[in-house]
Amino acid sequence: MKCQRFFSIPLSAVFLLMGFVYYITLFVFIEDWVGLQSSAGSLNALIFTFFSSLCLVSFLASVLIDPGQVPASYVPDLEQTRASDQQPNKNGAQSRHCDKCFTYKPPRAHHCRVCRRCVLRMDHHCLWINNCVGYRNYKAFFVLVLYAAIGSIYSTVVLISCSFQKDFGGRFHLKMFYVIFGAGMIALSGTLGTLLVWHIYLTIHNMTTIEYHEAVRAEWLARKSGQNYRHPFNLSVYKNITSVLGPNMLKWLCPTAVSHLKDGLAFPILRDSS
Repeated sequence: MKCQRFFSIPLSAVFLLMGFVYYITLFVFIEDWVGLQSSAGSLNALIFTFFSSLCLVSFLASVLIDPGQVPASYVPDLEQTRASDQQPNKNGAQSRHCDKCFTYKPPRAHHCRVCRRCVLRMDHHCLWINNCVGYRNYKAFFVLVLYAAIGSIYSTVVLISCSFQKDFGGRFHLKMFYVIFGAGMIALSGTLGTLLVWHIYLTIHNMTTIEYHEAVRAEWLARKSGQNYRHPFNLSVYKNITSVLGPNMLKWLCPTAVSHLKDGLAFPILRDSS
């Protein structure tokens, strides 16, 4: 079933783009810039291959790791449900029911119309990995964006360095290739960099993309009624980061190091940690 996710046009396009950028960067730009046989060329090729490999592993992990499905036997805790009726947001455990799955939804879970199921701590459905980004594969997706941004920026720097010292000698078509590819890499680097900054923001505030938009509305309603709103799962910067990347800093950038994840059915809130 998981292998069927690879039969997707957007996902295939990502594979082709990664392969194309890798080949062009190594065998065209680095070769023309300093030469692959030189010490500088070998070093640059090694560094770029390292980040490209990490990007590929993270991409495969994002595709293959299931984001987390709500167990069919899940029922909200009755005591928490009664407490949440009196104190909304306590433990984030309000009684929520999915009208499409006809089951209860845990806190932070949402129904995905593409996957046709409820996903734990759902962030969004990503067509580029043909999978939902949720509780169990969010870390893999986060480091994928990180490595992809680093790799694309590295490729752009190599391209610019190469073009500054290259003698085009009136070869218009070659010059146009450099200009078009350079514009594409700058656009790709800007897009991935913006996406990385966005998910860093979400991570340090312990939010998902869905929760961010919900929080904007909740904050507006709270301000309208003269109250203050704070995202209930926003504990502290360090706790928020470790809840996603794990407590071991040495494993933060390893996409498959997710042993810190629990069942994804309950999450600590600000009141619990105070």
